[in-house]
Amino acid sequence: MIETVVILLLSVFFFISGKVRSDIVALCSLVALMVLGILEPAEALSGFSNNVIIMMVGLFVVGGAIFQTGLAKMISSKLMKLAGNSETKLFILVMVVTSLMGAFVSNTGTVAIMIPIVVSMAMSVKMNPSRLLMPLAFASSMSGMMTLIGTPPNLVINEALINNGYEGLGFFTFLPVGLICAFVGTLLLMPLSKRFLSKPGALSGASASSGKSLKTLVKEYGIANNLHRLQVHSRSLLIGKMIGELDVRNNFGINIIEVRHIERTQRNILSKNVVQEAADSDTILRADDMLYVSGTDEKVRLFASQYNLEVLNDVEDESKSGLDFYDIGVAEIVVMSTSSVVNKTIKEVEFRTKYNLSVLGICRNNKYILQGIADEAIHVGDVLLVQGSWDHIGSLEKDNNEWIVVGRPLEEAAKVTLDYKAPVAAIIMLAMIAVMVFDFIPIAPVTAVMIAGLLMVLTGCFRNVEAAYKTINWESIVLIAAMMPMSVALQKTGVSEWISGSLVSTLGGYSPMLLMAGIYFTTSFMTMFISNTATAVLMAPIAMSAAQQVAVSPVPFLFAVTLGASLCFASPFSTPPNALVMPAGQYKFSDYVKVGLPLQIILGIVMILVLPLLFPF
Repeated sequence: MIETVVILLLSVFFFISGKVRSDIVALCSLVALMVLGILEPAEALSGFSNNVIIMMVGLFVVGGAIFQTGLAKMISSKLMKLAGNSETKLFILVMVVTSLMGAFVSNTGTVAIMIPIVVSMAMSVKMNPSRLLMPLAFASSMSGMMTLIGTPPNLVINEALINNGYEGLGFFTFLPVGLICAFVGTLLLMPLSKRFLSKPGALSGASASSGKSLKTLVKEYGIANNLHRLQVHSRSLLIGKMIGELDVRNNFGINIIEVRHIERTQRNILSKNVVQEAADSDTILRADDMLYVSGTDEKVRLFASQYNLEVLNDVEDESKSGLDFYDIGVAEIVVMSTSSVVNKTIKEVEFRTKYNLSVLGICRNNKYILQGIADEAIHVGDVLLVQGSWDHIGSLEKDNNEWIVVGRPLEEAAKVTLDYKAPVAAIIMLAMIAVMVFDFIPIAPVTAVMIAGLLMVLTGCFRNVEAAYKTINWESIVLIAAMMPMSVALQKTGVSEWISGSLVSTLGGYSPMLLMAGIYFTTSFMTMFISNTATAVLMAPIAMSAAQQVAVSPVPFLFAVTLGASLCFASPFSTPPNALVMPAGQYKFSDYVKVGLPLQIILGIVMILVLPLLFPF
């Protein structure tokens, strides 16, 4: 027993100090429990196969897909219309939306879905996302008290009642409790988050601007002014031809910038795909291809007429005629004095052949050259706007003697959303939520999340599998999984039994409310160091036994357990939502103590007074 308590206390000390990464601290405590023989290897590693951990991994992928496809930005823009530019309205809106969603979806799932949306909303008003992400996690935990399926501890106490011969709880039995929690919590979090979470300085890494945005570059060079979209029909003379044999630059004075292949099957929306391809000389054109062509209106129409192409009438609509960025991007490069391309023309350098890139424009002495650039000699200090695949653009950074790549194109590529996949991501997300909400669907929540994560990858909501893996925050996963077996150690060594005996012997002779308060705060204290689900499993039989010993209804006592386990805000690893927002909000352990501890104490006092009124002894 003593060894287990010492390991727990040392872990808490290092968690609070913040000098060692939280996941390393958790792993050290896990190894110590194994070395001392307190836990068998199978027991110690059980956390890594726990359903909650698997769900967290899957939800990281689902949340990443929601962000990658631009769905988060779309949803946030709709919500922003309600909030306007008011930070207060935005804060309340986040709390309300999270509470509504969290009542029917697991709090972990709610946070995973809402994180990218909330970050997008915060960026829209130039607000630090950390001001909203921790309240988001806390709101999901509070809203989890509204329904039976809102959070795992609710299911734990319901099972405890049924196993002891009592009637089970209804789906909305929790609703009054949850509404009170959400209302009081929102009132408390508004001043607390503003005081402790409104950190000055840079926002998150996702918001840091490393140069001009892609849209800014297109607008600055005026590319969209001479940009046209041409549709290749089934009877077009271009079908089967390679772009190189057309020699459009010499024959028509225009430039094919890129080709967009649209692949879809009418029977299945999930099979739709958009392939962006640079207009290489060996690119073979086929029916339904979309050509993005730069040139004067007269020359473009002459080219379209000769090859039976349709000129789409949306050149005045910037959102349609402007370049989209998926696999193809743009970047600026500054020509160095030591460069071998100085005094050579664009045609002589053969950018397309050597670097697989097109030169769209030249900026020289703050003047932009867009026409006849093929025969334009390159000067020292010229800024060239190049277009091509992100990998090819990134490879330019290796030639430091030739040029300097402005900004960080590969980081910009990571921000580009595959917006044409947003409907697919929305369908998958809604299907996952439906499975979690409706009991008649015979699919476990963890299975639903795994299926959703796989579908996000298989349907192309990520550029590749590696991009999906990068969305998983392994620090949070290891942290929770390594701390879960602590509950097993506490139970094996008799620490849990000692706690329950002490509670009944110390408080049992006084009023039931005082005993209930002891159970509540004991659960709340334990949840600061081990997972809320594990704490609920440990404390539910203790609460049931205590209620039976003093001959009162066990319902308020069990509600004290689920509330104490769910409303734990002073620790980043007590609940999965707290851990999920930790990296995104760049929080330290001390941030949870500053904001979460006052909220946890005040809400605890309120609920101790309210529970006997809702569920009499």
